[in-house]
Amino acid sequence: MIIIGEKINGAIPGVKMAIEERDKEFIRDLAVKQAEAGADYIDVCAGTDPAIEADALRWLIEIVQEAVTVPLCIDSPNPRVIEQVFSLAKRPGIVNSVSAERDKYDIIYPLIQGTEWQVIVLTCDNNGIPADVKDRVGIAKRLVEAAGQFDIAPDRLHIDPLVIALSTDNQSLLKFIEAAREIKKIYPSIKITSGLSNISFGMPLRRVVNQSFLTLAMYAGMDSAIMDPCNQEMMAALLATEALLGRDKFCRKFSNAYRKGNIRAKKQ
Repeated sequence: MIIIGEKINGAIPGVKMAIEERDKEFIRDLAVKQAEAGADYIDVCAGTDPAIEADALRWLIEIVQEAVTVPLCIDSPNPRVIEQVFSLAKRPGIVNSVSAERDKYDIIYPLIQGTEWQVIVLTCDNNGIPADVKDRVGIAKRLVEAAGQFDIAPDRLHIDPLVIALSTDNQSLLKFIEAAREIKKIYPSIKITSGLSNISFGMPLRRVVNQSFLTLAMYAGMDSAIMDPCNQEMMAALLATEALLGRDKFCRKFSNAYRKGNIRAKKQ
């Protein structure tokens, strides 16, 4: 399971304040903690005033790369901002994200052509997130075919079938799973991804809902997740699910993480 650490995001009040005050140590600490907790990539999202987003993102990228060697997931809704900061990355990572909205993939796909960069692909267009699974799969096919025109193979794509809040759509998880499985049938090497928190919006016990979504989505074939690797309960659920699905030979990862004396075991 590929873990994309989500904690450096300007939409989070503490991170927003750190960006505004240029609190380098606060950001550095978040990067180090996520790397130590097992993040494979660290998402960096300024989430700030569009007029200063690129400058804020440059600052975040510089600090994170000074602090850790974990590759970046460069995150912005504006592809022009990603274009401005892309060259600052010291090693290939993930671009977050493209969709069928306006000119997003027309900018990002040429940017990562001929590189080892991967990209998160959202199954939405100018009309938003389709309610119908067939339409989401159709958008995914369109975006995968467009990527192929730039020699970007399916195994470099993380397709997000986009889960809607369960409180507004009772079939949300089931639609996500159906879309994920249909996309995997067409493109077996493609990766399926998701953020974990959208599904629980507006509900009590959000952590429980998010954790349940993680385990069910992994069973359905999800390969990566944008999540908090410092959340011990979530990480325990992830490692246990990998063991249960036969992906952890002799349960070594789980046992090593939680056997007596291990730092993770002490935190449980």
